[in-house]
Amino acid sequence: MDYFPYVLFVYILMSWFPGAYETTFGRFLTKICEPVLAPFRKIIPPIGGVLDLSPIIAFFAIRMATFGLQYLVYNYLLPLFF
Repeated sequence: MDYFPYVLFVYILMSWFPGAYETTFGRFLTKICEPVLAPFRKIIPPIGGVLDLSPIIAFFAIRMATFGLQYLVYNYLLPLFF
């Protein structure tokens, strides 16, 4: 099961609480989520310096990659063995 979208969602929700990123849990999530979000932030900077759309784009990219890999495995790789 793909847990990263849920981790990313929790990371986004933490932005609503001041000081949440400075906690041990917040630093842990930052180490996990920032390497994924950084390339998207380079492509799409925050709108008005406040509204960050990179997590939404990351969600779509993760889902598309997941569906694409599933399609390749089920339609091309598994038939080779069964």
